[in-house]
Amino acid sequence: MAESKRVLLASPRGYCAGVDRAVETVERALDKHGAPVYVRKEIVHNRHVVDTLIERGAVFVSETDEVPEGAIVVFSAHGVSPEVHRTAAERSLKTIDATCPLVTKVHQEAKRFARDDYDIVLIGHEGHEEVEGTAGEAPEHIQLVDGPDAVDQVQVRDPERVVWLSQTTLSVDETMQTVNRLREKFPLLNDPPSDDICYATQNRQVAVKAMAPKCDLVIVVGSKNSSNSVRLVEVALQNGAQASYLVDYAREIDLAWLDGVTTVGLTSGASVPEVLVRGVIDLLAEHGFNDVETVTTAEETLTFALPRELRPSRS
Repeated sequence: MAESKRVLLASPRGYCAGVDRAVETVERALDKHGAPVYVRKEIVHNRHVVDTLIERGAVFVSETDEVPEGAIVVFSAHGVSPEVHRTAAERSLKTIDATCPLVTKVHQEAKRFARDDYDIVLIGHEGHEEVEGTAGEAPEHIQLVDGPDAVDQVQVRDPERVVWLSQTTLSVDETMQTVNRLREKFPLLNDPPSDDICYATQNRQVAVKAMAPKCDLVIVVGSKNSSNSVRLVEVALQNGAQASYLVDYAREIDLAWLDGVTTVGLTSGASVPEVLVRGVIDLLAEHGFNDVETVTTAEETLTFALPRELRPSRS
């Protein structure tokens, strides 16, 4: 008898509180002000979400100087540097800041440690929007370290006044490897006051770790520019999955991946709407994967209030 084919569905997966808030911010701004509403950078790193908002009248730009003077611009969930706020003010733009509150927390930490004249080591990926925004808070105090191998290049003024901060969407394990290398070099390295890697990033990685050893294949739904989604593929492979791939849509799945596979793990990054996961479940069902079991490692209840400009007025 053929072995039954099953899908292990990771929980938590998909939208986090910060993404939910950012996407709703653009939707509410369109409802309130009508199209076009300009958005600096992708509101969240997901192709489907961006395309859907473009259909509704959102206009995505790379920089604020592409926005007509006096227009409305939404800042993405990844946060922006003070310089971006300044250039927006110069153009009299009406700004709505959809920065995730957990990213804002890292910005506040950066400002505080810079005020106290610390050297700040920011662990993150070069060129990522979140890193650019955080580094912009105190460029003269912050140096970026992109993984453990970059630690050798770090130079500080006073090894007793060094602190590390991190991009919120990294792999927990890889970040701690970098921190450990930093601590070998600077034994008095200070930790951030609270963990910078966001709860949702950690929870999605923990769920994949629990599932991966049982999986022949792990499919992660997410976009290639989504840092937390890319990390989920790495976490799956590091924790026992035989293979793992990142796809934006079910149609991107190569059916050859399913050859000889009996257990498929399925998860999605923190900027991925659930409809895209359902599409993969439907496709897998067409190929005999009818048994879907949820692997739950945490319950998420956190929500964030919308930016002040978009909250209902108290009548």
